[in-house]
Parts: sequence; C-alpha cells; structure tokens
Amino acid sequence: MATRLSDIVRAIPARLRLQGSAARSMETARHRLVVGGLLFSVAFAVVAIRLVDVTLLAEAREPRAARVPNTGPLDLARADIVDRNGVLLATSLVTQSLYANPKLIGDAETVARRLAAVLPGLDEKTVRDRLAADARSFVWIRRNLTPRQQYEVNRLGVPGLFFQREERRVYPHGTLLSHVVGFSDVDNRGLAGVEQAFDERLKADAEPLKLAVDVRIQHAVREEIQHTIDDFKAIGGMGVLLDVNTGETLAMVSLPDFDSNAPGLADAESRFNRNTLGTYEMGSTFKMFTAAMGFDSGAVRMQDSWDASRPYTIGRFTISDFKGKNRWLSTPEVFIYSSNLGALRMALQIGVTRQRDFLDRVGFLKPSPIELPEVSHPLIPKPWREINAMTISFGHGITVSPMQLVAASAASVGGGIMRAPTILAREPGAKVPGERVMSAAASTQLNQLMRLNVERGSGKTADVAGYFVGGKTGTAEKIQRGGYKKNARISSFVASFPAHAPQYVLLVMIDEPQGKRETGGYATGGVVAAPTAGRIIARVAPILGVQPMNETPPDITRPLLASAGIR
Repeated sequence: MATRLSDIVRAIPARLRLQGSAARSMETARHRLVVGGLLFSVAFAVVAIRLVDVTLLAEAREPRAARVPNTGPLDLARADIVDRNGVLLATSLVTQSLYANPKLIGDAETVARRLAAVLPGLDEKTVRDRLAADARSFVWIRRNLTPRQQYEVNRLGVPGLFFQREERRVYPHGTLLSHVVGFSDVDNRGLAGVEQAFDERLKADAEPLKLAVDVRIQHAVREEIQHTIDDFKAIGGMGVLLDVNTGETLAMVSLPDFDSNAPGLADAESRFNRNTLGTYEMGSTFKMFTAAMGFDSGAVRMQDSWDASRPYTIGRFTISDFKGKNRWLSTPEVFIYSSNLGALRMALQIGVTRQRDFLDRVGFLKPSPIELPEVSHPLIPKPWREINAMTISFGHGITVSPMQLVAASAASVGGGIMRAPTILAREPGAKVPGERVMSAAASTQLNQLMRLNVERGSGKTADVAGYFVGGKTGTAEKIQRGGYKKNARISSFVASFPAHAPQYVLLVMIDEPQGKRETGGYATGGVVAAPTAGRIIARVAPILGVQPMNETPPDITRPLLASAGIR
C-alpha cells in the first residue's frame, strides 16, 4: 500500500510537466493561426486593390478596345448570304483580334519572338519594330485569331497585349461560288461579287440575302466543266444556267476559281470572272440571232435558199465554210451545217441598220445589267459597215460577255421577251416584267432550228433522252493584239430545254481546248462543249423538276425537214 502511494506521489510532477508542455504547444499554434490569418488578409487585400486598379483605374491610362483610334463604335455585323433554298453561302463569326500598347511593352524583341512562336506566319521583325515604337499607344498585331491562338497568347502573360472583339466573314463552300459571292476584307467591307454589290444592304439589314443560285446545280455545272477542262487540257471554262421566265441565274461557274476565304492567295486569272467580265467573239452561236432577226424582220423565211457554193471575197478578206457543202443551202441547212456563207447572205438581206437595232434590243450593245460589280463593256464596230454586218452574222467582229449571250438567248427562245438577268432570287410565282424584242412567231421558228440542230446537226452530242434539248454550237478563234491567236479557240454551246417550250438556257464555253486522238484532233464546240452541256442537263433537269418525256416528244422539226428537202 505504501509502495503504491509513493508511486502516485512520484507521478504527479510528471503529469504536471506534460500538462505544461501541451499548454505551450497550444499557445504556439494559436500564434501561428493569427499570423497566417494576417498573411491571408494581406493577400486578399492586395488582390482586391489590383482588381480595383484593373477595372476602374486603368481605364484612364491604358487603351481599351472601345477606344481604338478612328475605328468608331463596334458594329461590324453583316447579314448572311444564302442560296435560293436557304443554304448558307456566307456568314460572320465572332473572333478576337490582338493589339498592343508599345508603351507598356518592356522588351520588344523578346515579346516579338514569343508572339511569332505562337502565331504562325507572323513577321517577327515587323512586330518588333511596331512594339519598339514608344510614341504609339496602339498597334495591331494580328486580326481574327482562332480561339486556340487567343489561348496561346494569353498563356504568354505579357503585359500590354489586349484583345478586341471583331467579326470574320466565312464562306462554307470555299471555291464553289467564289465569283458569285465574292469576298470581303478584314474590316468587313465587300470587295468583290455580291459582297461588294450589296455591301450597304448586308450591313443595314439583318435578314439573309437570298440569291438565285442553287448550290446543287452550281456543283453539277462546275464539276462537269472542270472534267472537260481536264480532259481537253484547256486553260479555263465557264458556264451559266438561266431561268427563261424569270431571268434568275441558277448557276454561274468560272474556272479557274479561288477560295473566298483566302482571296489573297489567288492570282489575277483565278479571280477573273469570265462570265461577266470577259468578252469574247462568240462564233457560230451568233447564227441564232442572225436567224431570229431574219425571221422577225421578214427578211428570212424557212423556205429560202442561200448561196454557199463558193467562198465570199470582199476586199482583202475571203470568207468560207468549215467543211462546206459547196452548194446552195436552205435556211434550216444554213443552221444545222453552221454555214458562214449562208449567215452572211442572210445579214446582207437583213441590212446593217436592222441588224444593229436588233442586237441592241437583245442587250449586246451595252453592259449586262446583272447585279455584280465585275461587268465589262462589249466591243462593237464603229462605224458599223456592211463588212461588219457580214462577220457579225457568224459571230466575229463583235465581242460580248457570256452573260450577255445567255440573256439574249433566253429572250430569243423564250417567246421574244427580254428579261434582265439577276443574281437575286425572285419571289415564287411573281410576274417578272420584260420587254418584247422579237415576235413570238420568230422565237418559235428559232426553237425549231435549235431542236433540228440537235437532231441532225453539230449539236447531236448534247441530246439527252427525255429532255428534248435544242442548241447551237460555236467555235471561235481567240483574239490577241494584232489579230488572232494561232491554234487557240473558244468552244461553246448554247442549249435550251425543253425545246418546244424552253424553261432554261444553258451556256457552256471552254477556253483553248486541245484536240485528242479520240476526237480526231478536233476541239470544236460540237466535240467539246455540246457533250458537256448534255451531261449537265442530265444531272440538273431532275433537280429543276423538269419531267422527262417518256412518250414521243413533240415533233416540231418535221415541217422544216420538208421545206429544206432533208430526209
């Protein structure tokens, strides 16, 4: 018992010592908490002060996006551009653009090097020079960054770099409609095509601008023309499909083309719209208009015959036929054999004044009214003499644009009513005004010749079963300074369908096609352009809702065969 009591007495000081040690530890922990709390309070205070400085005080001494010199308020929105079915052709996306305040940049060389590392294509020397300009408070570094590029710049953590919200124009179809839609610059100003022509409308009205073109048809036309260019090793080509009754341009292809998203990478040849800006001698396609004006004026009748027995000489010029028949030809034969001699005889019968007046009515003597900025002026003879009338009768001595040709063709086969071609969509069912440029009877006679040419003449390769195609071929030498370019031609074909009541006109032109072994070395309109037109019609007619004729098609050519003595 005594031993146990003594053990308890001895343990008391040890317990007291343990209690004292715990108290001291708790006191130390308390002091540490106080110090930690003070440090956190100071840190939060610093952060709060910095936030106030950045959000409230820095406005007075640092350039902000809203205060960019000479940029005005940020209102750069442009309306979308869509095709006739609402398919998006052009739209705007929000982006961020990078600028800097050189006064806040420390080491310009280092910053320029770091920026060039995260922004491919950035000119390091140019950026360094800009950042070293201490007298300036604002310089652009790169416009329209991608989200990834913005992230990488932010990661650099460089003071003096800032972002401004902007909008970038985007063209989802790239090259497909580049000559129609055009493009805009980095400041959202339209510089070509519809973007330029309707620049103010696109800025002022948020509603999408609806075009007449159909992406599906555009794709088919482009693909077939590109195939022909490749097949015949041509340097280019073009095609236009027009609605006869509305004047709507359903497709417009000019090759080579370019990417509307990167127009600066394209050369001048690719940016050149051959359909509206190019002018060409159209060759034998002009015989359509010689026949039409002859019928309209009464100077030409189906039962007439024309001397094509030998070449025609005037002054130092001699005019002859390609693969001529060397005999008198009936009016239908002049058309299906594409006789230059027969056409010039018609022109002489029509007369200079009536020829000029007719070509003026169908739009050949003035620029096309199509709503694009890239429109050329035709080159017409001055003075307009008898020799000019003769050469113009078969498509030489006057240069016009393909758009002028297809619009005049639409009027000639469409009952004689001229409707201005348009790149904009018409309201469905809207009555489109037009001007009568020839009699309906003359138009009907021309349609008979067009169909006969596909049945019996140079347009055979354009025929498509069920769609009753009419058409006229053309092959013209290319003009160069001082005369014609040797072994260089434009091969073309104008098609209408269905021929008995045309709803659509298609023009195909191939620039400098080369003959092949399979074609016997020929590269004429009937060999090159007509088959292309046929393939296009076979693809687009179902899209357009043209019903194929499974039964026997209307016989509109039998009277011509009888009058011409053709079996």
